[in-house]
Amino acid sequence: MKKLLRNKWFKIPYYTLLYAFAIAGFFLIGSYVAIQLGLTKESGSVDANNRYFQEMQDKYNQDFKVDSATMIQKRYEAMERIIVLNEYYPQNAQHILSVLQTGADGYEVLRMLDAVDLQLKENKPYQKALSKIKFNAKRSKEVSMLSAFDWMNIAEWKTFKEAVAKDKKLIDSVASQTGVEGRLIVACLVGEQIRLFNSSREAYKKWIGPLKVLSVESQFSFGVTGIKEHTAKNIEQHLRNPNSVYYLGPQYEQLLSFKGQDTAAVNKERIDRLTDFHNHYYSYMYAAIFLKQVKMQWERAGFPIDKRPEILATLFNVGYPQSKPKSNPRVGGSTIKIDEKPYSFGAIAYQFYYSGELFDLFPFEKKKFDWNEEV
Repeated sequence: MKKLLRNKWFKIPYYTLLYAFAIAGFFLIGSYVAIQLGLTKESGSVDANNRYFQEMQDKYNQDFKVDSATMIQKRYEAMERIIVLNEYYPQNAQHILSVLQTGADGYEVLRMLDAVDLQLKENKPYQKALSKIKFNAKRSKEVSMLSAFDWMNIAEWKTFKEAVAKDKKLIDSVASQTGVEGRLIVACLVGEQIRLFNSSREAYKKWIGPLKVLSVESQFSFGVTGIKEHTAKNIEQHLRNPNSVYYLGPQYEQLLSFKGQDTAAVNKERIDRLTDFHNHYYSYMYAAIFLKQVKMQWERAGFPIDKRPEILATLFNVGYPQSKPKSNPRVGGSTIKIDEKPYSFGAIAYQFYYSGELFDLFPFEKKKFDWNEEV
């Protein structure tokens, strides 16, 4: 055995393995002790933008405790920033725009933009374009929460919107039967009602305002759309006269049929229809048919006005005698004073039509006339 231990071919491998196991054991024991003492834990590093992240947290915890109107402003700001981003990184802009279009919380959309801004903080062209938006936002201190259309800021306008919402089904029904866009019908209704919704009138104070109802005329003009009796008769006659320039076709001839036979009975039924306080269906029907009749008159004469709600409303207000087709029709009609400021009937209808007010109830159709007919 002693001779074997002295043999170098045995001794060298033996001691090599012995020292190797000893060293391995040393490292294992050392590692165990280090783990137990917590010496192996990494301390980590602080992100270079840590201060920015904290500032953003503080900003959104405080500045975003705002009212809905301010939040709408923030959404507009987001749109401006997305447009700028689209010039440099359209892919990112599209992602953020998609989130905005889903109706997501504006808070999250702005955070998305802030994340991009941080990443592009060294991109000088982008930062320069972005600074213009921020500069303009700081300058725009005089921001009004009211409508740009002054007459829509009166108390009566709010009453009108609540009242007309109650008639949505009636207006939709008339629009479907006549092929006249509901929003166009309401544009004419607005001009007539806003003239009557005057807070100085006792009728408004007593029942129109408190009950949120439309004013029904019953003297010189009739119904909620202010149809004159002679105009109503003309509307009926043109419906049934194939030779009239206002004729709409056989499918419309019976829209205004009467139950009575003699003149007196028909006259009474006509007025009763228009002045019905509980059902305004015929007020809307007469208005819609008139609009379509003058539309056909002008179209046949080679001067289409189907895309001119302000002209159609003006003609609705002034009547058949003033409906003379020409290349340069004028907007006008009755002058209506609202808070001592004058407006024409046609201008009021135009402003309402394109204001976006009541758009959820009466949206734009593909066409203002006959959008529902099969091609």
